[in-house]
Amino acid sequence: MLLHLLSQDCSCISHAQVQPMDSEERYEDTSHQFLSCDGSEYTLQGPAGGDDITGLSPDPAHYQLLSKLGKGFDNLSQVSMACHIPTGQLVAVKQTNLDECTEEELLQLMNEVLLSRLFRHPNLLTSRLVFCSSCQLWVLTPLMAYGSADTLLRTYFPDGMSESLIAYLLYGVLKALEYLHRMGYVHRGVKASHILLSEEGRVYLSGLHSIYSMMRDGKRMRAVFDMPHHSPALLPWLSPELLRQDLHGYGVKSDIYSLGIVACELVNGRVPFQDMPPTQMLLQKLRGSHCCLLDVAPFPLGELGGLKVSRSGVDSGIGESVATGSMTHSATVPLTDRPQSPGPKNHSATLHNLVQLCLQQQPEHRPSASELLSHAFFKQVKRHTRDSFLSLMYPAVPLTSPEDQPVSNPPGPLCHTPSATGDTTEAAWDFSD
Repeated sequence: MLLHLLSQDCSCISHAQVQPMDSEERYEDTSHQFLSCDGSEYTLQGPAGGDDITGLSPDPAHYQLLSKLGKGFDNLSQVSMACHIPTGQLVAVKQTNLDECTEEELLQLMNEVLLSRLFRHPNLLTSRLVFCSSCQLWVLTPLMAYGSADTLLRTYFPDGMSESLIAYLLYGVLKALEYLHRMGYVHRGVKASHILLSEEGRVYLSGLHSIYSMMRDGKRMRAVFDMPHHSPALLPWLSPELLRQDLHGYGVKSDIYSLGIVACELVNGRVPFQDMPPTQMLLQKLRGSHCCLLDVAPFPLGELGGLKVSRSGVDSGIGESVATGSMTHSATVPLTDRPQSPGPKNHSATLHNLVQLCLQQQPEHRPSASELLSHAFFKQVKRHTRDSFLSLMYPAVPLTSPEDQPVSNPPGPLCHTPSATGDTTEAAWDFSD
């Protein structure tokens, strides 16, 4: 029955003319406010023709799969780069075998498809073209040529990114979170592998499967209590109040805590808490241990006072084991073979302040996404142009770069067929975990 419903919905979504769904009628559509805001100051974040796939055809025969980008949805989905043969446009295709999905997984897929129809924001990666072919669900999105922030860290910035690039990425994420929170949703899956970057320099937040509504009977709840699916993979990014699972519940400020973890992830090149057993990680978070930017040892915020700025040039996560693991990992690769971080390791006071605000133990002490957008750390974002964006990304290159060698057995002349660089692991294009 669920398979039939999902197939029906896919058939509807693949057409441009479609009646609004019940879920869309329950909320005010404020997307127009976000599609035009800050256009003069942050031009690279707006929509562009290269990222518009709504005019492409919902016919699998019109697409040629070029190379694998990764996996998703608990390895049930395969993500590939594909070419729309009639136009030559490159897209990302997520294919899921519905026959292999459980009833709960089918419900998750249905929820993601419906949410993609509800949300319209230039910094949210939504699936506007979805259709079924036999037992395969095809979900098409614009090709994110630079991949995810996680891929960039592992491939080009193993010791962390520059502050300018971090600000650029986090600003786009905050714009998406501001929209979601106003619509009454908490994301619950903010992490580097869900931050994607297009060739034109637009930042997208993905991971809609983890989103949870705070609306009940037309009213916005102050707190919710649901635990996200695939939560073991998300543990390092989840807030203390979400993990606590008590009568107080959690709200949209939980995403702000996750953003602070992501900031540490982008600065250090490592995920805070990742080397800890889950139980120890939980205890560290519940007692208020603070994830640090550089080589600061973890202490509760009340004991920190001020955040120390490291001059050692070594980024670490939380605790000695993480720092040691990071330095050991770096030592195993010759210096000449490792990509070099583009920025200094003495990070600014504004970045330290941003992280400290996001990681406050009490959610009511954290600023909202709207408030963080005016933080001093993001003043540098408004100066970026196309050329400055390319300088931020160096030495990273997009998948569609002309320097890429063509794949074997190239398709027709309409398709430019770059080769996918790096390993095609699940984290390379993370749609789910």
